[in-house]
Amino acid sequence: MKSTTRPRASAKTAARAAPKATLGTVAALAGVSPSTVSRILNGTAVVSDDKRAAVDAAIARLGFVPDPVARGLAGGRTLSVGVVTQSIDSPFYGVALRGIEDELARAGYSPLFVSGHWNATEEARCIEVLRSRRVDGIIVLTGRLSDAALRAQAKALPIVVTGRTLKAPGLYALQFDNFEGGRLATHHLLALGHRRIAFIAGDAQHPDANERQRGYRAALEAAGLAFDPDLVVPGQYHEQSGLMAVERLLDRRVPFSAIFAANDQMAFGAALALHRRGLRVPEDVSLVGFDDLASAVYASPPLSTVQQPGYDIGRLAAQSMLQLLAGTQPDAVLPAPRLIVRESSSAPGAA
Repeated sequence: MKSTTRPRASAKTAARAAPKATLGTVAALAGVSPSTVSRILNGTAVVSDDKRAAVDAAIARLGFVPDPVARGLAGGRTLSVGVVTQSIDSPFYGVALRGIEDELARAGYSPLFVSGHWNATEEARCIEVLRSRRVDGIIVLTGRLSDAALRAQAKALPIVVTGRTLKAPGLYALQFDNFEGGRLATHHLLALGHRRIAFIAGDAQHPDANERQRGYRAALEAAGLAFDPDLVVPGQYHEQSGLMAVERLLDRRVPFSAIFAANDQMAFGAALALHRRGLRVPEDVSLVGFDDLASAVYASPPLSTVQQPGYDIGRLAAQSMLQLLAGTQPDAVLPAPRLIVRESSSAPGAA
């Protein structure tokens, strides 16, 4: 007896039945031209949200997978963006790198990450390495390269830099209001009733550290309090430096009831130093940080801090780069600093 079961189609027959999606088929389904689809994929199109959504929907429906090599050759680009960070393992910069990666991926671009280690010579070397890889543009996260060096680089390819107030053709700068953040943190402690507020400063060669200290001093002045240099101790933006700063204050017997640390990592170190000396946070010493790292909410007690949105900084830096590559003027503005009050700060002697 013959089987009535129909034989399965061969792989070759199945391939013929489902032809590979192309730019043309995506364009036809979305109701736009193939060149518009290409420019949207390259991140160089200036189109309405409706058109972009139609192309995205068509790509999803057809299962279209663009060929990055072909796209790069067609547009004269490598579809890559160089990123000069300072410390690739930093909890703050790590979040910013994620924001860059996510935003670039949506436009079909890939980031190349290198670390400058807060050294201008090393940063310059990183930029030369990235240029040798023919990246389409470079994002510099703060760093120590001079403004003149960045302006010179922008003559050759687009540059986006964070932590600067800088203008030049082919360059866009994003600046966070570190002064206001420092003022907010200090004002919070003053409003709680503290008058002897120690400040753990960041690296004096970092503009953001200097701005946070300027905000600290401005809040003291507004409250009618004289600046006391004995209450200011240097730090290096890592946990060990925060621990050592508090140990110096205590060894010198400098009286204080609160500490404002210029970043969360130093605040974590400060909390450990206080714990080792038998001092409780916030019953004996209130503590405020800066950045609002993901781990701040899990500190013991949860850390009051100034929110600096690292992810948004990265995302907006990447968005600005894509706008430069598209020939449009970036318009990104970083969110204002915001005080996040948790359990590490309270009125003096509030047990």
